[in-house]
Amino acid sequence: MTEPILVIDHLKVDFQTDEGTVHAVDDVSLSLAPGEVLAIVGESGSGKSVTAMSLLGLNRGPNARFTGTAMYKGTELLSASNDDLRKIRGAEIAMIFQDPMTSLNPVQRIGDQIAEQILAHEKLSKAQVRDRVVELMERVGIPRAAERARSYPHEFSGGMRQRVMIALALSCSPNVLIADEPTTALDVTIQAQILERIKDLKEETGTAIILVTHDLGVVADIADRIAVMYGGRIVEQGTVDEIFYDPQHPYTWGLLGSITRVDRPRGERLPSIAGLPPSLLDPPAGCHFRARCPHEFPKCLEVPPLEDRGCGHADRCWLTVEEKRAKREVRPGEIGLANKEEVAPV
Repeated sequence: MTEPILVIDHLKVDFQTDEGTVHAVDDVSLSLAPGEVLAIVGESGSGKSVTAMSLLGLNRGPNARFTGTAMYKGTELLSASNDDLRKIRGAEIAMIFQDPMTSLNPVQRIGDQIAEQILAHEKLSKAQVRDRVVELMERVGIPRAAERARSYPHEFSGGMRQRVMIALALSCSPNVLIADEPTTALDVTIQAQILERIKDLKEETGTAIILVTHDLGVVADIADRIAVMYGGRIVEQGTVDEIFYDPQHPYTWGLLGSITRVDRPRGERLPSIAGLPPSLLDPPAGCHFRARCPHEFPKCLEVPPLEDRGCGHADRCWLTVEEKRAKREVRPGEIGLANKEEVAPV
């Protein structure tokens, strides 16, 4: 079995605010193998981005508190010094942020921004850096790369700016790429292009990828494994086939039910999950999903463990496997897909 390149163990992240303590991430354990695509899926506020940003120390501060470990090739990232993290960021673990317009410097040329990233980690001549910049921009599908390297961010479309972010992230050939909602605010055609580009680059470079998204439909054709988060916790994790064909948690059923399908009648309303996500200032006792779950029963007042159902497919629910399968059979509309191929293009 391949040794994981990254192992997160019992990660907890709290933030002190004027209103109280926000329990943003609660006991998250994950692993990432070389060349693997791990998707972290959930609604806004579920702890996905906080988990990802914690790996690079991007949410450190006097009001933040971290417990647990995140081991990357022998380095413990949560307790690593800022100097040590600076050497890892960009060079070994890179990140694509969800809003390229606020991530790129508006008064600096695109090529100069990519060059700056390269020179922060490698000693190359100006000619070598210029060639690398053009090659990276061509690799991510930016036409007339040598010419467009002299452009400013506002001269690019949203999709092209996101391609620039991918080029920046790949500039030093990282071992791990974190893509935080990389298709947010893009139209569906551009979303498909960006995801296909990320998939191609993964095949070309062998880079391991953590894909953070709120949309299960986005990950159907790109991910190897999926971790579903809700209320700061992982509520289910498994392979893509396990999550799509044999989902075990009621929250996962709801997410699957809300995916647009090509076989739905035109004009049909998508099913939705009733209620709102819990406040992480004052999370509910027991299962965080119980207030929105149609299958709640008294045991749900206790915190369910993340129980492995076999071969790494785990979920955090007190219902037995037999009970869950019976309930899914009674309400099949809650499960969004019979086949992954029925997901509408994104």
